[in-house]
Amino acid sequence: MSTEAFDDIAETFAFLEDWEERYRYVIELGRDMPALDDALKVPATKVEGCASQVWLHPKIEGQIFSFEGDSDAMIVRGLIAVLRALYNGRPVGEVARVDALAELKRLQLDEHLSAQRSNGLRAMIERIGRVAAEADAAP
Repeated sequence: MSTEAFDDIAETFAFLEDWEERYRYVIELGRDMPALDDALKVPATKVEGCASQVWLHPKIEGQIFSFEGDSDAMIVRGLIAVLRALYNGRPVGEVARVDALAELKRLQLDEHLSAQRSNGLRAMIERIGRVAAEADAAP
C-alpha cells in the first residue's frame, strides 16, 4: 500500500550499493525538502519522543492528507521526506491503514538506524496516524 513516490525511493535504495550511499541519499531527500516556516515550529507541531528537534505540520484539504516537516538533524529531515513520500496525497481514511513499519522494512531502515532514531521515527508515524484518524472521524 505504498505510493509511487515511496516506490521510487525504494527502487533507488535497491540500486545503491552500501549504507553510506543510502544515508547520503536520505540526507539529500531532506535537503531537497522545503523548510518548514519558523512560525509553524511551535509546541503543538513538535513531536515528542525524538532525540532531535522535529516538527510536523499536517494539512487536510478535501479529505486528502499531507504534511510538512522539519528537523534540526539532516538525517531526520531525510526521514521526514521519506514519510512524506509514503503518506502525502492519501485520503485521510487510508492513512491509518498504511503499515508504515512494513513499508520502511523494504528500505531496511529498521536494521540501520540507532535505537533513538527508530523511536523518533515511530513517534512521527504515530503522530501522523493520530492526526489523520482525528480528521477522518471529524464531521
